[in-house]
Amino acid sequence: MEVFQRSKSFNQRALSVVSPRTLSLGSPRVNRSSFNWRRLHVLIAIGFSFSLLMAIGVVYMYVLPSLSQAFHGFGISVPSGTSDKKEGFGISKSNYSLRDCDIFDGSWVQETAYPLYNASECPFAERGFNCLGNGRMDKDYQKWRWKPKNCDIRWFNVNEALESLRNKRVVFVGDSMSRTQWESLICLLMTGIEDKQSVYEVNGNEITKLVRYLGVRFSSFNFTIEFFRSVFLVQHGWMPRHAPKRVRSTLKLDKLDDISNQWVDSDILIFNSGQWWVPGKLFKTGCYFQVGNSLRLGMSITNAFRVAMNTWASWVENRIDPNRTRIFFRTFEPSHWSDHSRRSCNVTQHPVSETEGRDQSLFTDTILEGVKNMTVPVTVLQITSMSAFRRDAHVGKWSDSQLVPDCSHWCLPGVPDMWNEIVFSYLLTNHGDSLQ
Repeated sequence: MEVFQRSKSFNQRALSVVSPRTLSLGSPRVNRSSFNWRRLHVLIAIGFSFSLLMAIGVVYMYVLPSLSQAFHGFGISVPSGTSDKKEGFGISKSNYSLRDCDIFDGSWVQETAYPLYNASECPFAERGFNCLGNGRMDKDYQKWRWKPKNCDIRWFNVNEALESLRNKRVVFVGDSMSRTQWESLICLLMTGIEDKQSVYEVNGNEITKLVRYLGVRFSSFNFTIEFFRSVFLVQHGWMPRHAPKRVRSTLKLDKLDDISNQWVDSDILIFNSGQWWVPGKLFKTGCYFQVGNSLRLGMSITNAFRVAMNTWASWVENRIDPNRTRIFFRTFEPSHWSDHSRRSCNVTQHPVSETEGRDQSLFTDTILEGVKNMTVPVTVLQITSMSAFRRDAHVGKWSDSQLVPDCSHWCLPGVPDMWNEIVFSYLLTNHGDSLQ
């Protein structure tokens, strides 16, 4: 303002000198003076404009980023819809290093820009996971985002994600929780596809738990996202000869699943296991453990899982090319049954403040221990603790079979979306972690 006032005052004095009352327009001297003063006015205007642009640039480069970091530092969630509405999601321009931060140490914060998709508009979301479509009335469970204490999770940008997966193969291996995360990722990516018919299941299968292999192709970007059902990761075989009558089948702990050859040539490989490693799905069905030709009838589930994890780790070391394939292992997903019979399921409206011990799991500890000494890098998605707060996000009574409550699986949209956002944070935030 001071510069402008000085310029204005100077201009007034200059105009009084070249007033037509004192100089004749026909004189060459007058013309030259007028030309010089007009040129000076132009130079002053240019200088003022340049100074103004420089000031705006300084504010944009230094002041606004500082304010943004301050907001994030105080746990204030910046709405994603405000930064790039035409792409559907906001883009976090900050480049936080996940290497220097425990991304799984944090809390859930409300986010008005959520959910990122509508399950009823996504043909690859199972009806059983579409809680709103199955009659759930409250929508608050869709409005929570995970916020680490000392860093930020990169905002999911669908266009960036689609481009990063171009010509790639993404493979999920595991149980129904893995299938839920698989469906979540497809629905997230579908929001950036204009021609929905260009995305299809490669064998024309319906999305169901009865199919062992599902693959969805995004033809316009030439990539597939596949799911292989392998609930134990190791081979499930029939009863061996001369086994006791109670043995109907065995888990061959020293052999990875017989479909594991189909997982090898992938660019992103995401594993999970744990939900089926319980007495009700093992011993009560007559399934026991086997190593080599030897039955291990007295082996505990915890020890058996440890042997299976070692078998998995050895397979990764011998079969996976770390220069091509990025490997993730997602830890145990806590359920929220109200009793051990799994008949009572109390779904809350908001996340709970106490985990009630659900943030701890022997399966999670075993996974962390198993990858610790591997030479092939494995990123552990340690989601046990963060998911333990989300009693509100389970399917509950809003499934496709409402007579059977469900406090194990998650509604879509919901918690699995956050797992996928974390995956892309690892893949894209740090230059060293980017897809090549």
